[in-house]
Amino acid sequence: MATGLHDSAVGQLDLFSGAGIAPPEPEIGSMDWAPLDPARLSDAELIAVLPRARQNESAGLAQEAARRGLPDAVPALETLCRRFAGFGLDREVTEQAAALRGLATLGGSAAAAAVTRLIVSGSVRGPGARVALGAAAELGCRLPPDRVAVFLRDDDLGVREAACRCARGGAEVITALIELLADLHASVTHAAALALGTLGRGEGRTVLTRLLRTAPSAEVVGALAGIAEDDDWVRLGQTAMRMPELAPVVLEVLEQSEAPRAAAVAEGVRRRLGTDG
Repeated sequence: MATGLHDSAVGQLDLFSGAGIAPPEPEIGSMDWAPLDPARLSDAELIAVLPRARQNESAGLAQEAARRGLPDAVPALETLCRRFAGFGLDREVTEQAAALRGLATLGGSAAAAAVTRLIVSGSVRGPGARVALGAAAELGCRLPPDRVAVFLRDDDLGVREAACRCARGGAEVITALIELLADLHASVTHAAALALGTLGRGEGRTVLTRLLRTAPSAEVVGALAGIAEDDDWVRLGQTAMRMPELAPVVLEVLEQSEAPRAAAVAEGVRRRLGTDG
């Protein structure tokens, strides 16, 4: 299974161990080796080779482990990611990104715990943190608020945006999210407003009402519903009329609310759309 080649690659990395140093570039011709064919490996072989996957095969191997739904692949994927701890300050490490995406696709509590450990330990740095935080959001990881707050103030706008999706509360996190409402990048401002609304905070309400008008989505509907005032229920009802594909989501939040205006709007939406109560 060409493990000797893998061992050689791992050994070379040790020569460059040191925070902030990029992984060494492969030697000329080293990428000519044909990558392992994941489909031809047994479950045990796939799990065994994952921790030492080469750059040109890591994505395929991780995807195959996720496709097969192998829970025993979680430690192997975590090990693959940790193999490059300390690298990636300036660019995303292919192997780490593959491992993190594989964990996110696998899902489950073990994968969530692995991603949490990788983030808390600082194993993923720089642009790679975007992928790590994206995986954490997808898996529903509960990251320590102090770590989330650090990411919310990162110089990389992609990291800030991804960190918003991981916000679960905490005074420092709320403060950072409010600060991001003035961010120079619209994607970050939008993400911060969505996070605040989901947490029941109204500071991003203006941003959310604008998004409901210009870029409506189920996520926007849910975030605004958490902080809605009377006029917002009307706006949500109008959105359901304008975009029938969002009507089921809008009706759900209207019916779950105890606000009298929400109930009246829900009745009007059902009547206009000709749906049963």
